[in-house]
This record gives sequence, C-alpha cells and structure tokens, in this order.
Amino acid sequence: MPKIPVIAIVDDDPSIREALDDLVLSCGYESRLFASAEAFLADADRARIDCMLVDVRMPGLTGIELQAALNAQTAPKPPMIFMTSYRDERTKAAAMDGGAFAFLGKPVDFNQLVHCLEQALRH
Repeated sequence: MPKIPVIAIVDDDPSIREALDDLVLSCGYESRLFASAEAFLADADRARIDCMLVDVRMPGLTGIELQAALNAQTAPKPPMIFMTSYRDERTKAAAMDGGAFAFLGKPVDFNQLVHCLEQALRH
C-alpha cells in the first residue's frame, strides 16, 4: 500500500491552519499542524514530513528563519511552499534563494496551491 504523503502546515493563524488542513485532507494527504516555526522545530517526528506549507510572517521565528534553521541541518529537508500576505521582492528572493519550492500570495488560490503541492511531492 503506498504511503500517504504528510504535509506540515506552519501558520500562526488558526483559521488558516484549519482551512489548509481541510484542503490537504480533501486531496487525500495527511496533515500535521504547527502554530509556530518553533513548534515545528521541536517536533520529534519531522522525518515523516513530505512537504511544508509555511507562513512567512509569524511571531517568534519567521518562515524564512525556519527555512534557514532547516538548511543548517544535515537531515533531508522537505520542499517548502511559502504563503504570505506581504509580497515584497526581497522576502520572495530570500525564500527562493534558500531553496523554496514556491512562494504564493495570500489569499492563496487553492487550485494553484494544490498544483504546487502535487508538483512538490513528485519532486
């Protein structure tokens, strides 16, 4: 039986986490919800994550800082799809230079997000 992909959703907004959780589940994937970058980094079961949906601006560590922390580790990193209401080019460049799979603006177009997720999981 094929493994069901596990998608980490890292966003400080509970309504966004819930909406993304519903979307991920409707695609047939499993989701893991994290209210902060720190909560994700503290998770002992991170190796099971196949892709990440990450907010850029969060209290504490930002999504870009989370990406840098993961890039500093030797463990394999799942593809990261960033989502943000703040679409400045410097942040987008930092995310993409750090290896982001995609950088999407909020409100996120769910069709575009599903397409990105499917591509990232094939990557």
